[in-house]
Amino acid sequence: MWGYALKRTLVALILVWVVATIVFSVLHLIPGDPAVLLSSSGGVLPPPEAVEALREKMGLNRPILEQYGSYLAGLLHGDLGRSFTDGYPIVEEIATRLPRTIELILAATLLALLIGMPLGTLAATHRGSWTDRLLSWMAGLQLSMPVFVIGTLLILLFAQTLRWVPAGGYTPFGEDPVRHLIHLSMPAFTIAVGLSAVIFRMVRTTVIETLERDWVRTARAKGLPRKEVLRRHVVRNALGPVVTVVGLHVGTLLGGTVLVEYVFNWPGLSGFLVNAVELRDYPAVQSIVLVISFLFIMINLVVDLLYSVLDPRIRRT
Repeated sequence: MWGYALKRTLVALILVWVVATIVFSVLHLIPGDPAVLLSSSGGVLPPPEAVEALREKMGLNRPILEQYGSYLAGLLHGDLGRSFTDGYPIVEEIATRLPRTIELILAATLLALLIGMPLGTLAATHRGSWTDRLLSWMAGLQLSMPVFVIGTLLILLFAQTLRWVPAGGYTPFGEDPVRHLIHLSMPAFTIAVGLSAVIFRMVRTTVIETLERDWVRTARAKGLPRKEVLRRHVVRNALGPVVTVVGLHVGTLLGGTVLVEYVFNWPGLSGFLVNAVELRDYPAVQSIVLVISFLFIMINLVVDLLYSVLDPRIRRT
């Protein structure tokens, strides 16, 4: 087990380095000089001396390999650099915004599990019935709807028509916990809609396959109650694939919450990322993409290790 964990950890660290290198390279190949962009005002180009002074101040006049070396050295010390636009340490901005994005994703994942797992089990145990067909049809509808459409419909229904919740915004938990959860509810549910459909389908398929296994029939033949068979033998065996699917989708959600945060004005990483891209703020963009990629890789590492615990055969492959 420890050998497998060490091997997977080394692979994850190599992936982090590759991602950091790709992000640095791509951003420096994009046309446009951030020094010109930042020193321009009202569409008027700045004098060349001002541009050159700004480039020197930001370190952009150094050789590209020297910039790359400084970038990697800073990462090893936890220094993500300073924003080109306001000069503040980027790590402080990310430390403020990242917990909000993670909270949104965790809340959405919890909602998706609470919706997808019981409905998937219900559909599988009533295979072929109208309940199964209705739930399967709803899952297909959920998967076909983009998050910004779902978010807009929720705002129209619950905020504009029924006026049950505000259309967007954010209240710190320490200031007003109830209002914080109210603001969190609609964006979390918007993200959970698609993920719950994926979990529903995975649970339904796995439970149907497990119900047809010989050892399940044997448990039933011995007189074990139906609920006990489901709890002890069926649902437990369905958890392995569900853990994998949820882990992969949670990683994907890290990069996919931008639209949802924008629609609901949730102050996570998305607003910071959009502004940084518009202003060619290289250090900020590099840092945000790197942090998201790092979390994605770490989540997959945890999923792999957890899956290897649930199924020891994984460690031998």
